[in-house]
Order: sequence, then C-alpha cells, then structure tokens
Amino acid sequence: MKAIDVNFFRAVALTAVAASALADGSAETISYTGTLTSPEDAVEINLSLASSGSVTLQTYGFGGGTNGAGTVIAPGGFDPFVGLFSGMGAGAVFIDGTSDILTSYSPGCPPAGTIVIGSVPGQCGDVNLQFPDLATGTYTVLLSDGDYIPNVVFEASPGLLGDGFTDLSGGVFQTCYDANDCNTDTANWAMDITTSEGSNGPSPVPEPLPADLVGLGVSLAAAWRARRGKRQGKQRRFVNSQSVL
Repeated sequence: MKAIDVNFFRAVALTAVAASALADGSAETISYTGTLTSPEDAVEINLSLASSGSVTLQTYGFGGGTNGAGTVIAPGGFDPFVGLFSGMGAGAVFIDGTSDILTSYSPGCPPAGTIVIGSVPGQCGDVNLQFPDLATGTYTVLLSDGDYIPNVVFEASPGLLGDGFTDLSGGVFQTCYDANDCNTDTANWAMDITTSEGSNGPSPVPEPLPADLVGLGVSLAAAWRARRGKRQGKQRRFVNSQSVL
C-alpha cells in the first residue's frame, strides 16, 4: 500500500485527485493543485513505497497543460522548485531537486506548456523529475517558488530538509527573461506524482508544520548566483526587476 499525507510549512489551499490506478498495479498518478499564501511558503507531500519502484514528478502550474486527472491547468502560476527527500520531517535526506534557474535543470517541461515572458516566447519553467530506482521506504516531495530555495541545493551530501531555505523572492511571485521583460505570476501550482505502485492511498490530510525553517544566507545566495546558467529557451529571473546575477 502507498500512503500519502500532505503537510505544509504554512497554510496552503490544496486539492488532490487520484487520476489513474491501473488494474495491473503498475502505476498510479495523483494530481495535486493548490495556492501558496506567499513566495515564502513550501508544500510538503509525504508518500511511502511498500516495494521498490519509481516516482515521477511533473508540474503544470507555470506553463499550463492537462494534468493526469484530465483537468486543464491554466498557465501563469509561479516558476517552481521541486525536490525529493528520503524520509520525512526535518531529518529527511535530499536525493535530488531542481528548478529551471539551477544548472541541474533537466529535462524540464514536457508535457507541460510554455509561456511568453515579455516579448520572448517558448519559456519553460515547469519541472519533470524522474526517480526510476527507489527503495522501499518513506519519501517527501517538496515544492516551492523557484526563488525560495532549500539550502540542501548548496550543501554537501547529506543535506537535510530541516536545513531551511534561502529566500531570494523579494516577497513577490515574478518571472523575468531580463530586467525589461517580466511577468507577475499567480500563487497557483499544480503537480502530478506518479508512482509504480498502483494501490489507492488515503486522502491527503493537511497538517501545519513549524514555519521556522526559513534561512537567508548571503554565502548561499552567492553560490546560487554562481550556479545559475543562461539556457536557450528558458527564462532568467529577477527580483523586483533587479538582476541577481
């Protein structure tokens, strides 16, 4: 059986739909949608695998598209960071994660859509992450604004979920190609989680978590700037239209 619980660093509106449970037990997709209350919020979704298998994470909130539940997601949500941790709570160990503003960003969008930022078409901000060989155990999926970055991205292994965040959002949801081409994003997000286990888990239950995991580190911000790469067909982000490169 695969149990799913949903926790929040702060209050977040969320809907989860079991999109498809195949009769042969080979795969199940649960589609989540929600709204952050601010760029300094993060969503935490817990799952457990009763046997080894795979997990795929796919967001739709930025570019839009049709999710696994068949719901059409409107484009224009915030540009997300998505990561996976082994375990639950502050001691969960970082496995991998990315957003389009980090050099680890690959392969990205599909099947989500792209948007026009300012005058530049075809900008991809959604994330597709695939984990093909996960062991039996519990895991945590983390989703946040791409400028609200978990510190584990900058740390040597093992990085922990409880190591906090570096906040470069400036308190606004915004995506820019350059300082003159910016969009104001909404706080909406959408994500499909597909697991190789096909059993239906219980409905997600929101539970508040402490909000003291926020960290603003100057040295981490410098490391983040150093890791940002200019990629063809992907946007560059600025905070309040001021470059952080």
